[in-house]
Amino acid sequence: MSQPILEVKNISKRFRGLLAVNDLSFHVNKGEILGVIGPNGAGKSTTFNLITGVYTSDTGEVKLNGQNITGLSPNVICKKGLSRTFQVTRPFGDMSVLQNVMVGAFLNTSNMLRAEQEAMEMVEFVGLGDKVHSVARTLSIIDQRRLEFARSLATKPTLLLLDEALAGLNSIEVEEAIKLIWKVKEAGVTLVVIEHVMKVINTISDRVVVLNFGSMLAQGVPKEVMNNPAVIEAYLGKGFTQHA
Repeated sequence: MSQPILEVKNISKRFRGLLAVNDLSFHVNKGEILGVIGPNGAGKSTTFNLITGVYTSDTGEVKLNGQNITGLSPNVICKKGLSRTFQVTRPFGDMSVLQNVMVGAFLNTSNMLRAEQEAMEMVEFVGLGDKVHSVARTLSIIDQRRLEFARSLATKPTLLLLDEALAGLNSIEVEEAIKLIWKVKEAGVTLVVIEHVMKVINTISDRVVVLNFGSMLAQGVPKEVMNNPAVIEAYLGKGFTQHA
């Protein structure tokens, strides 16, 4: 069995009196999509922040491709192949779509022409080719989400973390976003996805991790997780069914 691309081992994080993440361990296999679900305040985004170096964990370690990345800065971790999007989009509002994506490309090159070429490839990849010169703040929500994807992909990640990348989208836009996630996977990028829409999690995930109060509540393939009584009690609600 091959080594997981990401290993999270016994990480914890306390903010004053609040234990936000509690002795959490899980792994991500290369080439899969791992869904992460749980109630608001369960520690999902904090976990992403610990993995990506935004926060430093109080205990435990994180390994990327077998290498310990615990305590490294976000830019160093990103250069090692781990990128992310954020729950709230963070474009450089007064810059063009292309310029925003070039920011990601500059992680691996200082050559202006090369950065522009690589950024353009990612802009086309996510479907923003007709808006390459548009000012970022004028974009619709779905296009700002696409821009987040493009900027993250321009860093050339092997592992991409998506923090509620479908938030604020209507049903048609959700379908478009799911297709883009599949496209990213087919391009060889492994994904970890925080998402509240169970239809999305069921559709895209190979495995699912459920967090509650900063701890692991359950993990497994989507069907078994969605039918887990503890998950239904803590998160999904007693009216939930697998086909909901």
